[in-house]
Amino acid sequence: MNAFKRTVNVVNDWRHSLTTVFSRSITPVNSGQFPSARLSPKRSRTTDAKPGPVTGEAQKPRLSAIDLARKVREKAKAPATPPPSSTQQKRVQDLKRFSTQLQSVHPNVLAKHLHRSLLYQDDHVVVINKPYGVALREDTGVTSICSVLPVLSKMMSGNKIKSDFQLLPCLGLEKEASGALLLAKRAEVAENIVNFQRNNQVQITYWVITVGVPVPSEGVIDIPIIEREVTGPQPHYKMALSPLFKMNDAGDGLTRVRAHRQAHSAVTRYKVLDSSCGCSLVELQPSTGVKHQMRVHMAFGLTCPILGDHKYSHWNKLAPQKLPERVLKKLGLEQSKSRHLPLHLHARRLTLPGAQRAGVSVRCPAPKYFTQTSTLLQLTLPLEEQQD
Repeated sequence: MNAFKRTVNVVNDWRHSLTTVFSRSITPVNSGQFPSARLSPKRSRTTDAKPGPVTGEAQKPRLSAIDLARKVREKAKAPATPPPSSTQQKRVQDLKRFSTQLQSVHPNVLAKHLHRSLLYQDDHVVVINKPYGVALREDTGVTSICSVLPVLSKMMSGNKIKSDFQLLPCLGLEKEASGALLLAKRAEVAENIVNFQRNNQVQITYWVITVGVPVPSEGVIDIPIIEREVTGPQPHYKMALSPLFKMNDAGDGLTRVRAHRQAHSAVTRYKVLDSSCGCSLVELQPSTGVKHQMRVHMAFGLTCPILGDHKYSHWNKLAPQKLPERVLKKLGLEQSKSRHLPLHLHARRLTLPGAQRAGVSVRCPAPKYFTQTSTLLQLTLPLEEQQD
């Protein structure tokens, strides 16, 4: 009997202990007694919103491949710049696009463009249409014509592993000029063409648009050219005239002066094809190949600088070309935007002599900005250009 009572008492004690434990777990915690148990609303929300260790995917779900491709296409279709709100802004944007469309592009892109613009080829030479703003040779790592000639040679050989030939430059053409550029397929051909040029047997005819009308309308400029330093706030070097004659003291005749030892003989034939609005379309045929020869002869010899020639429109400073008010009005530009005008110097026709074959004569169509400017200035291009 005593054992039974002791068992009942043990059970009652166990039941009382269990009730006490349950009552403590159910009783709410007093926040005043346990301040560390109180959570801020911000922290509690964060804890509820981010139950796992990876929090970025919960807030920003991943895009599927289809949605990502659609997003890329929409971004590509979106205009990079807002549409022009006036005719003048549209003109400026067009000039910017013409001036920079092939500068700083991938070499393969430039090679494909040159391949599409091929003007002539035979077993010895190739003539391409050089775009504006692309240098023939460049030492600063920028894409140039010479840097893409291996790719162009491979394209012209049918993308063979080894090209049938390697294109080489023969004649130079300024970075700011456009038009026919001659390339040779072999080194001996390039050497022969250089000899032809020294003997004045290679003829290249240029078209330029000038600010001003040359007088007389046809003639020959035979004035040597020398490189000189321009002093002032912006010291720089320019090619300049080094004439062999000067006015005598009486002012009624010319006196010959001694030629400068560093001056180069320079001869340029010119002919005015059309003139309007104070500007002219002029055909140039240089007999020598001095640096910037045509630009210097037109700007300082005839006082009719080439349109877009910001280097030789001023002698003592570096500044955008200053244009007459009526020319700006015809072009739809303000003077502050004249810096966007490209140099209107185009290699129109290239003629090579024929030794054992007929001579080569290739015409190159003028670029779009050149034809647009001639239309705005009411300058009529020759009929042969309209037929190209």
